[in-house]
Amino acid sequence: MDNRYTITFTVKEPVLLRSALQGYGISKKALTAIKFHGGEITVNGQEQNVRYRLEANDTVVVKFPREELSEGLVPQQGDLDIIYEDNELLILNKAPYQSTIPSHVHLEGSTAAIVAGYFKAQNIPSTVHVVNRLDRDTSGLMCVAKHRHIHHVMSAQQQAHEIFREYEAIVHGHVTEDEASIIAPIGRVENSIIERTVREDGQHAHTDYRVLRRFVHEGEPMTHVRLRLHTGRTHQIRVHMKHIGHPLVGDDLYGGKRDAIPRQALHCVCLHLKHPLTKQSLEWHTTLPADMQSLLV
Repeated sequence: MDNRYTITFTVKEPVLLRSALQGYGISKKALTAIKFHGGEITVNGQEQNVRYRLEANDTVVVKFPREELSEGLVPQQGDLDIIYEDNELLILNKAPYQSTIPSHVHLEGSTAAIVAGYFKAQNIPSTVHVVNRLDRDTSGLMCVAKHRHIHHVMSAQQQAHEIFREYEAIVHGHVTEDEASIIAPIGRVENSIIERTVREDGQHAHTDYRVLRRFVHEGEPMTHVRLRLHTGRTHQIRVHMKHIGHPLVGDDLYGGKRDAIPRQALHCVCLHLKHPLTKQSLEWHTTLPADMQSLLV
């Protein structure tokens, strides 16, 4: 059985094959891989090169080479909360306390390893391409591309700010403004490979927030906020909320306390993107997990 990832399309008007392929975001690097590493491009069943001139109603089939699993990624069995799946995308609701990819500290049980095991069981010849990575203790919606080419297309969407993510968080204190934008550059803390901070020479970072509810939990003021990321810097929400004096509850790296919850109270509740092939707008939503819900009672 030929299980190579395949794209099939029919052209509407005369065009060079190269141009038609560019319309599907197929890069020069991908074309080289197709040519030399086990892929093929056919027009009406006949193999053709990129200089071939297509006519209206010609059918193009692109078969990409099989991918090898990333070095160091060992497939594992485990539970996946799959929200959506098709030939190109896998949308997951990631649990807290689970690394997105293996690290030297957490070698086993990562989302990527479990997805690799799922791909193996489903006979999907691909390694794991994470589009939006979540911190280990952050839960919520996460997108995985099921082929290198699809990851390339989704990365272009990210650079064009066409992928939107919204989070809900619970922070310390009562946030004064009902809504605001935080535009403050983020960079590394000196002598730390993990911690980030707002600094003048950092990378541009933009977060919008909106207050959903101010409340008191066991005598401590807290605020439930909704946040939208316009950029995707490491620890962006955590750093920005600390910057305005309201660190996330449970986020002891950035000044939060773990009395009420043993992780940062942060969950990706909404993911919006365009399908990499059809260009259809897609959006998924998920509710807060039980540990965050318990703070709001």
